[in-house]
Amino acid sequence: MERVTNNQGRTVPPLGGGGGMKELLAQYASFNVWATQRITDAILLLPEEKITTEIVSSFPTMYTTVLHVLDAESIWWQRLKLQEHIERPSETFTGSFAELQKKLLQQSALFSDWVNNANEPQLQHVFAYMRGKEQNKMPVCDMLLHLFNHNSYHRGQLVTMLRQSGVINIPSTDFATFLSGNRK
Repeated sequence: MERVTNNQGRTVPPLGGGGGMKELLAQYASFNVWATQRITDAILLLPEEKITTEIVSSFPTMYTTVLHVLDAESIWWQRLKLQEHIERPSETFTGSFAELQKKLLQQSALFSDWVNNANEPQLQHVFAYMRGKEQNKMPVCDMLLHLFNHNSYHRGQLVTMLRQSGVINIPSTDFATFLSGNRK
């Protein structure tokens, strides 16, 4: 195993504990489920009217932000499964925030299960997908990293939206917290 040193000269394990791309992606997929559960549980403590109150951000409410994350996960899942007709959950979903949370966690679990059962060739496979009228190609491993990073970005926005709504005790959704085992 290659020795890596940090900026203080200490030897540190490589990303993912040195287990390879699959192990790293499995760890990120598990982190994605954990962090999504934590932030959406915090939102669920609010009355529904706070969840749907407009706050200046990329999306107008906490509800629509989480719905966007579900859209992204669902769209990438459908692309991964090579579905020709992509359906956006936001076009038909009208449920409560609790129902939205459940749907998103189910979708996130699909990615986690898929990664845990994938082999290296499946993770390296380059798949084609349409974005608008343009065809693109991307390795599955890059798509997964993009998706998990995208979700972290929006969880950060949700933290800000919670703070703007007066919430003080917001659970950490940091990757380091996840790795430390402090997953309560």
